[in-house]
Amino acid sequence: MAMTRPFPSTERSLPIALLRARERVMGPIRGMLSKAGITEQQWRVLRVLEEEGPLDPTRIAELACLLLPSLTRILQKLDDKGLIHRRPDPEDRRKQIVQISPAGRELITANLPTAIKLNDRVREQLGPEKYETLLDLLNDLHRLPQE
Repeated sequence: MAMTRPFPSTERSLPIALLRARERVMGPIRGMLSKAGITEQQWRVLRVLEEEGPLDPTRIAELACLLLPSLTRILQKLDDKGLIHRRPDPEDRRKQIVQISPAGRELITANLPTAIKLNDRVREQLGPEKYETLLDLLNDLHRLPQE
């Protein structure tokens, strides 16, 4: 007699499926980042700063999907490595503005071709149509109202 479960199997669990998919995508990227001497979180911060320009830490945390206390440590490490610059916000001296440094930009430039190649491999394996649909669905999921 089959046991009925009050919850979906792990094969049909959205949180587990998202984690599995993340690991499939991020595994090869972590190797690239390890060679570059930075963490996944540091890469996300640099990518956000490269894409958006100078930002305050709260906005960086939002865009890089990080908690503000974690970001504080990450910014310190990136500053120690010379990959970012921080300066007081001219409108509110208690706040700071963070921007990517030339060395940070160089790190992005040096590693972006590999990151794109790894991403293209996933796109090719999944198929362009499914890949675009997956991105659309994930972005829809992100935009759902939180309760």
